[in-house]
Amino acid sequence: MASIWQASSRRAGYLTHQITQIVRRLAVLLFATVITLSGCASPAPQPQRVCFHQNESIENDIGFCQALRVGNTLYISGVTGQGEMPVAIRSVYGRLKQTLEANGLSFADVVKENVFAKDLDAFIQSKEIRKEFYGKSFPSATWVQVQRLYLPSIVVEIELIGEYPN
Repeated sequence: MASIWQASSRRAGYLTHQITQIVRRLAVLLFATVITLSGCASPAPQPQRVCFHQNESIENDIGFCQALRVGNTLYISGVTGQGEMPVAIRSVYGRLKQTLEANGLSFADVVKENVFAKDLDAFIQSKEIRKEFYGKSFPSATWVQVQRLYLPSIVVEIELIGEYPN
């Protein structure tokens, strides 16, 4: 009878050990699942988008914001100029300066500039006008010659990206 009791005790001990191992594995699996799902449950908040209009009726009619702030970045839509290139450049950079200042920035905060010109050589010849606005703080830049802009009379269009200081 004692040997039956001992065998039965050993089986019970073995089963208890196996059940304990299964419970531990399930606990680890449950913990890992909870941790994984808690990361999925609350997505990171999206930065707020704030639209700045310079001429709201025209911008709404066409479908754009003159400037759009997303987080610490300000995206300024293309500003256009007509007439002789030097006059058009000065006009465009003057209006870009107004947009930057209306949004609390300056040309020193501009990190990217895209220029679209119908005559790139004429734009390059007038680069000193551009430098008056930037001073010594130049952004990265892309200058492209295009066949046509929004209206046939437009000779240059410039868009900017600015970053707010932390």
